[in-house]
Amino acid sequence: MQTTSMQHQMMGYDRASTMFSPDGRLLQVEYAKKTVRQGTSALGLVCKDGVLLVADKRILEKFIVPQSIEKVYQIDEHIAATASGILSDGRILIERAQILSQQHRVIYDSPIDIHGLVKEICDIKQMYTQVGGARPFGVSILFGGIDNQNPRLFVTDPTGIYFEYKATAIGEAETEIKELLYKRYRESITIDEGIKLSIDILKQVLGKGYDLERVDGVFIKISDKQFQRLRKDYIKKVIKE
Repeated sequence: MQTTSMQHQMMGYDRASTMFSPDGRLLQVEYAKKTVRQGTSALGLVCKDGVLLVADKRILEKFIVPQSIEKVYQIDEHIAATASGILSDGRILIERAQILSQQHRVIYDSPIDIHGLVKEICDIKQMYTQVGGARPFGVSILFGGIDNQNPRLFVTDPTGIYFEYKATAIGEAETEIKELLYKRYRESITIDEGIKLSIDILKQVLGKGYDLERVDGVFIKISDKQFQRLRKDYIKKVIKE
């Protein structure tokens, strides 16, 4: 398989996202998916009382101010998102999601539903897999929020496809985090229990590199549908309980 891929590269099938290889692959799109696997880790959980997103900031330089790095973003009062891959690509799409959400409130005087928003973002991603002179977005975005009284979690792929999950992860440690979630996640989990589980999982996958300063996260409860960022003091309190 690797030899075939190298042959395709030498023949130029990876020079444009619009060019199919002989075995029906779009190599530029596959490269975009590999880029996501090199990005920082993030995970999301659907809890019985809301939805939770937790991400690793991966602070690479000693003098970077941790508070200046934002990995989980507010889309609307009831929707949050985090990205993995090329974060500049993610920022553009997240800003687009914010605008779509604001437009929906102005036009319809009601909050946008998460599924509709995710579909709009994936339509943009898909368009860039078939436009000449442009490359695919090298980013996966994890969307979490509340639709009516239902907590929901979606992952958008660089190809423009999306899936809804009860719990999932994206980024460099995706496989390890998912294996831990398979063993320890349950549908009856609360947000506080989810925070405790998420921090424990990050400790395991990051090892000696773990630091609370690296953690960014938010939760949205069904009761108030309000975006709430995880504070360090709250995380410490939950972990000790």
